[in-house]
Parts: sequence; structure tokens; C-alpha cells
Amino acid sequence: MHGLGDLGNNEGGGRSRRMSVVTLVSGGLDSSVMATLAHEAGLTQFPLFVDYGQLGRDRELRSCQANLRRLGLPEAAIASLPGYAALLPSGLSDRTLDIVRDAFLPCRNALFLIVAGAYAHRVGASAVNIGLLDEASSIFPDQTRSFLRDMEALLCRALGKELRVIAPLMSFSKADVAAIAREKGVAGTYSCHAGGPEPCGQCISCRELQGVEV
Repeated sequence: MHGLGDLGNNEGGGRSRRMSVVTLVSGGLDSSVMATLAHEAGLTQFPLFVDYGQLGRDRELRSCQANLRRLGLPEAAIASLPGYAALLPSGLSDRTLDIVRDAFLPCRNALFLIVAGAYAHRVGASAVNIGLLDEASSIFPDQTRSFLRDMEALLCRALGKELRVIAPLMSFSKADVAAIAREKGVAGTYSCHAGGPEPCGQCISCRELQGVEV
């Protein structure tokens, strides 16, 4: 698992060339900032949006595509996997469940990385970018450095070649990321798990932004 310092590193070989990455984008603050930093570092990006059946799918995708257009990047490819949430209902996908108490969707980040790794193999990218923050603020087991290291090893084994998992924001808090967003002019992001036109103020994502200047 690699961090911010790996953004922009050249791939191996005799001639220098731009690193290529699959960037997991969701339209939220973290992934929008991550895509912006990767763009500034000169990476060739293949943006990927995962539709796993989340309530905020449409608004997330609109925000995501708008941010990519602002950066002059290609539209995100969409992995349409709504059956995942249908099989494993959670507060992120089912309005009859509690949006906080039932927020854990088992293996969600593992799903994201497996799909992104397979897509990286398809497009010839050498890394996957995921926008996880400092694990001191992590709630679920798939938000830690050790999880990302294990996933990187798994993907390398499954693909039969090296693939890097990069978490460029892993040393930053939400306040840090919000400060970067202001500096870089990142705006119009959508992070609410409830999927409504206005932030619900109750979900985990909204609570993370409480007291943070965006």
C-alpha cells in the first residue's frame, strides 16, 4: 500500500513515462480531492464509479462526472453492481434500515478494489487509487493500512503481476482534505448516504463533515 508520495512516480523501464492509475471516484469530497491531486501530479487516470446499489447513486454520479469534466478528465466508467446491496442490505441502500446503526456493508472496500484491480488489468494501468483517510478516524475494518496491504497482495496474486494500491490521503484527516479542497477549488461534491437533495446531517458521511469548513 502506498501514499501521497507515490503519486506521479514513473513506472519502471528505460524510458520515463507517466504512471497510469484507476481512480475510484464517488463524487464525494475525498475522491474528488484525490482525483485532483492525481491530475496535478500528471498521472494518466481511468476514473471508475462503482454502483453497488447505494441510495445516493444518481447524485454521487452527477457530482463525480462534473468534477471530472472540471479537470478535463474522461467520464468515469461505471461498474453496475446493484445486486450487491440487494443481496446484502444496509443503511446505505435500504431506507427501512438505520442509516447509521446499519451502515456497515461487508467487504464494500474489498469489492471496490477487486473491481478496480480487474479494470486496471483491462486498461493496462499499474495502480489503483482509493480515497481512504487517516485510519485513526476509521470505523470499519476495511479502512485500515493493514487491510490495504493485504488487498494489494491479493490483487497481485489474483492478476499474476504487480499492481499497486495507492491511498494518497491516508495521512490526512477530513479537515485536512477539506482544506486541500478549498485550496484547489474543489466544490459541488456529494457525500450524503441518504441520497436526498440536501445533506441529511445524520449519516456517517454528514457527521464527518460537521464542524469542517468545506
